[in-house]
Parts: sequence; structure tokens; C-alpha cells
Amino acid sequence: MDTLLLKLLLTPTLIGLASLAGRRWGPSVSGWLVALPLTSGPVTFFLALSHGTAFAAAAALGTLTGTLSQPAFCLTYGWVALRCNWLVAFLAGVLAFAACTVVLQYLTLPLPLLFLAAIVALALAFLLLPKDTATFAAKTISPPRWDLPARMVLATAFILLLTGLASTLGPRLTGLLAPFPLYVSILTIFAHRLQGAASAINVLRGLLLGLFGFASFFLLLSLLLEPAGIALAFLAAIAAALALQGISLWAMQRIMRAKEKPSVL
Repeated sequence: MDTLLLKLLLTPTLIGLASLAGRRWGPSVSGWLVALPLTSGPVTFFLALSHGTAFAAAAALGTLTGTLSQPAFCLTYGWVALRCNWLVAFLAGVLAFAACTVVLQYLTLPLPLLFLAAIVALALAFLLLPKDTATFAAKTISPPRWDLPARMVLATAFILLLTGLASTLGPRLTGLLAPFPLYVSILTIFAHRLQGAASAINVLRGLLLGLFGFASFFLLLSLLLEPAGIALAFLAAIAAALALQGISLWAMQRIMRAKEKPSVL
């Protein structure tokens, strides 16, 4: 299948399913679901097809490095959202992501240390997100008809743009930009607009739990793409990501049940 056609079919399908899951099971689940490499995974796959496994492996290493930028986005958006509207929170989050990307462009760490740094950053961000969001009452408003198509178009445009510019940007910068929280930005902004800051923060909380699987996915791709080839590398990475996603879903469900229990005086 032509790679352009694959991009046009795969990307809107993934964001559409994630959006529908959020409507069905809540914002935390939608955030957890889009922590799967729904954007950056296809980017790396298309890079492997068009530029070869060495280029894609370098991009995968860059994406693993770029995982460090996502906690910065989440923390900034989460805290700013408590006092500002979605646009201010989003712009602040993007600036935090961009600042981290600039720094990471010049930071080189051994792969084990890089993976450990990503895991620690995700755990700290999860702990530091605003916790008492219950005081920010959620508004329940039916989404407009254009909501879902708009999400799908924006996500597809990002994939086409980033893969189209890959040769110019090079594998490292392409990889660093690939984890840009596009899907979660769309979900967070719509949750913020339609249901308030509490709902937006819950999307970010779900994302951070799911990103442990994301980091493992790109760890394995950076290790296996060249020696094992595209098929085996992606199969191993997908298996690892799904296993960790299952663990993080179990952890998220325990956290949600603990919140629902009435406190005992």
C-alpha cells in the first residue's frame, strides 16, 4: 500500500477511536489511550519505509529523548489550566515542550540512562500534577458535530507535515518533534472547553500513566530496528508497549477506585 494512502487511513482512524473511547470511558482513559505511540509510531514506521532502518532507529532514539518533553507539557498545562482558559494553558504547555526540545537537541545520554531519566520524569510529573481538581466543577456540554472530524484532520496534517520534512530536519530533530503531544492536546483542549479544567487534568494524568509503555516502545525500536529489521522490531516494541499499557491501566483503575471510596473519619 502507498505510504501516503496508509497515512491518510491510519491516522484519522486512530484519533477517531481514541476520541470515542474518551466519550465512552472518560477523560483519563482517553489520555491513557493516546499515550500509545499513535503519532510517533507511524512516523517512525514511515521513516523506516522511506529512509531506511538506520535513519528510523536514530529517529526512534530521538523520540525516546523527546519523551522528556511531554511531562513538561503536562505539568505546565495542568497548573496553568487551574487559573486560565484553554488557549493560555495550551500555549504555555507548547512553550515548555519547545524549551525542552531545544535543550534535548544538544543532550546526549547513554541509552540505559536516557530510558531511566524518561521513567523518572514521567513518575515525578504524575505526582506533581494538581490533585485537588474536584473543586473545579466540570461542565457537561454535548460536543459539536465538527468535533471529531476536526481532531482527525489535525492529527493527519501533523503526520504528513513531519514525515514530509524528515529529510530536512534530520533523524534526531524529527524524533524529538514526533512526541509532540498532538493527540492529547486535541483531547485536552476539547475536555477543557467542554468540561472544565478538572477534565483536562484527568486527560493529562491518564497520558502520563500510559507514557511508560511509550518509552519502552521506542527503547526497543532504537535497539532492534537495524539488527532485526522493521517487522520484528515493531512486533517486539508493540508487545512491550501493550504489556506496560495493561499494567498502567490496572494502576489507573486502582487510583480511580481509591478516589471513589468515601473517606472514613
